[in-house]
Amino acid sequence: MMRQYELVERVRRYNPDTDEALLNRAYVYAMRAHGTQKRASGDPYFSHPLEVAAILTDLRLDDATIVAALLHDTIEDTATTRAEIDELFGAEIGALVEGLTKIKKLDLVSKQAAQAENLRKLLLAIAEDVRVLLVKLADRLHNMRTLHYVPEVKRNRIAEETLEIYAPLAGRMGMQAIREELEELSFRQLSPEAYRTIVGRLESSRERHIQAIAEIEAQLTKKLADNGITAEVTGREKRPYSIWRKMERKTVGFEQLSDLIGFRVIVGELAECYRTLGIVHTTWPMVPGRFKDYISTPKQNGYRSLHTTVVGPGRQRVELQIRTRGMQDVAEYGIAAHALYKDGNSAYERLSSDTQAYGWLRRTIELLAEGDSPEEFLEHTKLELFHDQVFCFTPKGRLIALPRRATPIDFAYAVHTDIGDTAVGCKIDGKISPLVSELQNGSEVEIITATGATPPAAWESVVITGKARAAIRRATRAAIRAQYAGLGRKLVERAFERAGKPFDEPRVIASLHRLARTSLEDALAAVGRGELRANDVIKAVFPEWTEDVSVPQQQRRQPEPITEAGWFALARARSVKFKVPGHGAVSPAGPAIPIRGINGDLPVRFAPDGGAVPGDRIVGILTPGEGITIYPIQSPALKVFDDEPERWLDVRWDVDGQERHRFPARLKLTSLNEPGSLAQIAQVIGERDGNIDNVRMSRRSPDFTEVTIDIEVFDLKHLNAIIADLRAKSVVSSVERYNG
Repeated sequence: MMRQYELVERVRRYNPDTDEALLNRAYVYAMRAHGTQKRASGDPYFSHPLEVAAILTDLRLDDATIVAALLHDTIEDTATTRAEIDELFGAEIGALVEGLTKIKKLDLVSKQAAQAENLRKLLLAIAEDVRVLLVKLADRLHNMRTLHYVPEVKRNRIAEETLEIYAPLAGRMGMQAIREELEELSFRQLSPEAYRTIVGRLESSRERHIQAIAEIEAQLTKKLADNGITAEVTGREKRPYSIWRKMERKTVGFEQLSDLIGFRVIVGELAECYRTLGIVHTTWPMVPGRFKDYISTPKQNGYRSLHTTVVGPGRQRVELQIRTRGMQDVAEYGIAAHALYKDGNSAYERLSSDTQAYGWLRRTIELLAEGDSPEEFLEHTKLELFHDQVFCFTPKGRLIALPRRATPIDFAYAVHTDIGDTAVGCKIDGKISPLVSELQNGSEVEIITATGATPPAAWESVVITGKARAAIRRATRAAIRAQYAGLGRKLVERAFERAGKPFDEPRVIASLHRLARTSLEDALAAVGRGELRANDVIKAVFPEWTEDVSVPQQQRRQPEPITEAGWFALARARSVKFKVPGHGAVSPAGPAIPIRGINGDLPVRFAPDGGAVPGDRIVGILTPGEGITIYPIQSPALKVFDDEPERWLDVRWDVDGQERHRFPARLKLTSLNEPGSLAQIAQVIGERDGNIDNVRMSRRSPDFTEVTIDIEVFDLKHLNAIIADLRAKSVVSSVERYNG
């Protein structure tokens, strides 16, 4: 167990001005408070807060955070009170310890509603002082390191909570080393067989990897030195969990992975990052589509670096990260890299104001006030935690970070809810584009709005961000409410007219308490929904009025039935499908035509450039005399028909699972220019039972060839499996589906 002077020395290494008396006092107090308590391992309980403090010294955190780590279990597990800590160590440290005590009581792996509410409390505790999260992450890291001492029934729950909540939070705070270790320890607990398999494979190839790392380190260091750049070049194997996620994402085997080694190049100055990149790219061929500049466009957690992949020595793919020492500190320590300065501000103020990562946390907390339910908040937060990002710009240059696969609709809601609610179109890089387009890094997005426009309910299934989904749901509910209120108003006005009473809004509003309603719109909507009778509103305004019961029920004037058009309007607002006699299935956009394929019940053909497959969201374009052409919703070819809305049809797949039909799709590949590459590509498609219809090749450079392949597949899942297998081939640099 670490001695008192050893802890002080660890802090003094990075903070010569540390308050040694404060650290010593906290060490002794925590040790006495925990007394003879033992951990599951049999070690003295005090060893745990001491190890947590040691982890935080590696992150070079301030004295208050180190002291809070030493005391973080005292209120929960001993007779210590908040008042006592405030008196002995100050209110700042007392608040940190109390925040950690609240978090410890939360169960983040439970049924969805409870989990969502607890996640709210977690983020609120963090928002008060982000150092609470830093201590909690260190606490969770040490608990995961000693998880094997915990009773077996609890291990999976703790590991699941770590993988779902704490590891992503560490990533959002930029603390990659802690995130990776938390993921690794959770993966080992939750998927022990997969973990052992990957570790075994890595060990069997380690000697080859060590040789490759040494060779590339030496070559790259010499090449940079010859150009006057002093650089620290280090290589390492990828982590087992990172490898497992890639295997899962691409549905490939271990032997199909070609980039198991990554290299980091640390240089002295910012300008040398770009010089290094130029040297690397002129020495070895760059793999297209694998370059990312996070220096000019940092990630939301403050991470800055250049990323590229080249075909290095021995035609081996080499991933490189190029950054300065300062960037490396932020990459390693994340938000913690901002904790110590020589000015007079507190660590909390610096962490709050100096970091983009804390900005993300503040924006997430703002959603607490907007969420209509804990489940919606949970959905949004998990989407934010787990998605990689794409960076786009407004026409005025404002940077908007969104999850990958986000659409201009997500972009609009990220700028402002009102812009999203009134969006009717968009321009991407100056060109009119569909609102369902997938945004790419660096795109400039201009949202076109219209006064009075409302978002279609169908957008909810298109958008990616939780903020957009929640706003669309609210707008949909508001539209339904407005429709019911409008219907209720007509019913009430007619009822007042039949009763010979004047319909006076102020008098109705003054009588709402008798109807147990808080607003006129509430009351009218309740009448429209049938929850409240129109005559009840009359009685509330005119208590002396009695309903005429002398007229037989069947002779009383009934409210006029809602017309078919009225039901269609309600259906559009509610985004439901229903049947009207003689009309068949009706969707919010009109009749939904079942599509069975080229040989089906309708004169149907598929888009000439790229086709469509079951699983795609599709639309039909009607051409008089020729039939219907089916396009995937993401096809750029649909722009031609933007000004002809009368030709657009809502269509859906109606494929018989017993009778498998093939459908057309097109792939664009970039392959290495070497003997046998096309044969390997064809073999992958054949083994997956895909049918090649046409192949076109063009030489892009001496090292790479562009290949366009028209294939026939059964559905989207089949197509994605083929794409995943192709991406795993070392001869394939990139492969994407193409829709012209």
